[in-house]
Amino acid sequence: MSFATTTSPLPLTLPPLENGDRLIRPEFERRYSAMPNREKAELIEGVVYLAAALRFKSHAGPHSNLIIWLGNYKIVTPGLELGIEPTVRLDLDNEPQPDAALFISQSAGGQTRLSEDDYIEGAPELLAEIAASSAAIDLGDKKRAYRRNGVQEYIVWQVYDRRIDWFVLQDGDYVSLPVDAEGIARSQTFPGLWLAVNAMLAGDMQTVVKTGQRGLSSPEHQAFVQRLAAH
Repeated sequence: MSFATTTSPLPLTLPPLENGDRLIRPEFERRYSAMPNREKAELIEGVVYLAAALRFKSHAGPHSNLIIWLGNYKIVTPGLELGIEPTVRLDLDNEPQPDAALFISQSAGGQTRLSEDDYIEGAPELLAEIAASSAAIDLGDKKRAYRRNGVQEYIVWQVYDRRIDWFVLQDGDYVSLPVDAEGIARSQTFPGLWLAVNAMLAGDMQTVVKTGQRGLSSPEHQAFVQRLAAH
């Protein structure tokens, strides 16, 4: 007597993410979730970018100083959220992990929301990136994606070039935020968020913090806090 044998098909496995893969966001998220050792991965204009190992002086150190500056502002400005490398669902072709995201919470009238699975959806008011140089994607495809999706302010710190670019969205395009005679850049979206640019580039965090405190004591910051509280 012979018996017919049946074989069940092998389960299909998702291929791992690779640099240069062209995907839409749902497929990007499926493949990322299936990766056993998850590393930082971004989807920018439909292209996958996997992060390389991060050096200290060219990334980790400046990153920490950036967060200290933004964190001091967030602490005394109720209604704001600050995230380090959060996943941001911008649109079907873009899911970046910016080095910093400062945004107004939805309950305080912000333009983003947190999804049921705890990701940012929409365009945070301010995003910041630490870039090795001007050749990075941060000043190319990523900048265009942020502009198109309505990120109000975008900071790119080019460490090797010793340069900080702070862009503000005006009439659908990014323009450079002016630096005043004292060397201070002042946010238009977040009143009282002041940056002593040269001090930040030099790693002089005492001056950065002192300048930030001046901004936090300004009448425009106090008015901004009141506007947020009104929501």
